[in-house]
Amino acid sequence: MSDDDLRARVRDVLPGVRRDLEALVRIESVSADPERAGEVQRSAEAVRDLFAAEGFEVQVTSAEGGRPAVIAHKRSSREGAPTVLLYAHHDVQPENDHADWDSPPFEPTEREGRLYARGAADDKAGIVAHLGALRAHGDDLPVNVVMFVEGEEEVGSDSLPALLKQHLDELRADVIVIADSGNWDIGVPALTTSLRGLVRLDVEVRTLTHGVHSGMWGGLVPDALMALSRLISTLYDDAGSVAVEGLYAGPAADVDYPEARLRAESGAVASVRWIGTGSSVERLWTKPSLSIIGLDAPKVAGSSNTLVPAAQARLSLRIAPGDTVAGARAALTRHLEQHVPWGAELTITPVDFGEPTAIDATGPAYDAARAAFTEAWDGTEPIDMGVGGSIPFIAEFLDAFPEASVLVTGVEDPDTRAHGANEGLHLAEFERVVLAEALLLDKLGHQGR
Repeated sequence: MSDDDLRARVRDVLPGVRRDLEALVRIESVSADPERAGEVQRSAEAVRDLFAAEGFEVQVTSAEGGRPAVIAHKRSSREGAPTVLLYAHHDVQPENDHADWDSPPFEPTEREGRLYARGAADDKAGIVAHLGALRAHGDDLPVNVVMFVEGEEEVGSDSLPALLKQHLDELRADVIVIADSGNWDIGVPALTTSLRGLVRLDVEVRTLTHGVHSGMWGGLVPDALMALSRLISTLYDDAGSVAVEGLYAGPAADVDYPEARLRAESGAVASVRWIGTGSSVERLWTKPSLSIIGLDAPKVAGSSNTLVPAAQARLSLRIAPGDTVAGARAALTRHLEQHVPWGAELTITPVDFGEPTAIDATGPAYDAARAAFTEAWDGTEPIDMGVGGSIPFIAEFLDAFPEASVLVTGVEDPDTRAHGANEGLHLAEFERVVLAEALLLDKLGHQGR
């Protein structure tokens, strides 16, 4: 099949692919919500049925009590064809307050060239991007294909190591395509080559065994909110950089991230100044960041004149490629213990962790990917970009399959708003994503012959 024929086939299959995507996003597969465990199961079964209809051998499986995943296989008729594993996940983030959405979060709605719904991009579009590329080739697959569609990525992929071990031989491949990232911009494709890791801790500071009158004891006894605030302030220097000794920071790709685009995509208010030092992409991709993502303390409304005895914060530390969870966790713990003020009691509780990832994106598979992306985007070459967020399971794949080439691709763009209200898929870019993967499979097939 010529490239022009493949392009035409992608256009032919897209309407059906979109219908399948809309059906998937109507399933509320929120893995973090125990009350919707049945929906997660129904989502896995829907994915199973999609690939069974394409002639795949399919199973729904799980490990160690984890959420259901889908594994499927289909062999190429071509002798010597390489094996390609295609990854995506069918679980989604909670939709949170429906009032923040411009349309119902589980009812796919098109507006101005985007399809809005929870999971419309992250990552059910990843599933159907694989599906569309495979349908474009039909029964003449240029490669052997293994599908692996996970069901708990949005809650940390806790059972993934066991699942990989349980199905190691079934999942073994020459090339792994992970469709769970994004592109640099509308019209500019990218390969993700680095991701920060994650250390999340809950930190409790206690100064009293019980609340006491602020007038009677204020000025002598520190309240817990005061102590916690003081402790949090030690985590940053005056520029806003993370002030925890022992964390790694490295260089980033020489990529220009224009100021106007940073403002628009971040949603920062006009008066806000950026924190940290170094280039913007270093601060976003290859230096640590530390966010306070939750506080347990009395609400302002209804608060009394009482010294708060205990307060708690959840810290989210993103660690740079080149660092390790063990090292970063130890450094952060040591800092907190050394800086807790006024003898307050400190309790640190681990929440979850994920190793950072750096990919050596060289070799034949990456050459094929860059060529496929350039063709799909009409001559625009992909950039190698980092991601400030974490996809911890990528490190698991690299460890489980050290000989495989791992390509991190995706359907998202800077305005996708994954995990937020009004998550949306740019439909024109989605067509390019499907075409790029169809071309990639063809080029990998030719390499293997």
